[in-house]
Amino acid sequence: MGTLFDLMHKFFIDDEWYFMQLDNRPILQMGFQGKNGKWTCYSQVNEDQDLFFFYSVCPVNVPEEKRSAVAEYITRANYGLKIGNFEMDYQDGEVRYKTSIDVENDRLNQALISNLVYANLWTMDRYLPGILSVIYGDAQPESAIIRVEHEV
Repeated sequence: MGTLFDLMHKFFIDDEWYFMQLDNRPILQMGFQGKNGKWTCYSQVNEDQDLFFFYSVCPVNVPEEKRSAVAEYITRANYGLKIGNFEMDYQDGEVRYKTSIDVENDRLNQALISNLVYANLWTMDRYLPGILSVIYGDAQPESAIIRVEHEV
C-alpha cells in the first residue's frame, strides 16, 4: 500500500479504533456508536488520485416507498452543510455521509484525517434521527429537518 494508506492506517491505530482492512484494498471498515445510533464506517484512499474518503453508512436501508421522502430530507440537510454530503443509492436504499479531501500537490496529515472523520461522525449522529423519523415515523422531510437543525 502507499503513503496515503499508511497515514490513514496510522491515524486509526493512534486514535485507538478497532478496524479491519477489506480484501487487501486501501479500505478500512469499522463500527461507531454515536448518541443516536450505531453504524458502519469506511475509510478509503485512492493513491493514484491523491484522495481520502470517509463514509458513515446509515444502519438501515431506506424502503423503496420512502426513498423519495428520504431523498428530500438529505437534500435539505446537504444545503446547509459545510463539510461533506449525504448520498443515497436508489437501487438498494443505502444512505451514507461522505467527507473527502483531494491532497494532490499537498500532504495528507493526521489533523486533516481527524477533522474529516470527526466532522463526518458528528454529522451522521446529528441527522440520523431525522432519517429514521422519515422512514419509520412518517415524518415529513421538512419538519424532520427543522426538528434536527433546531435541537441544541
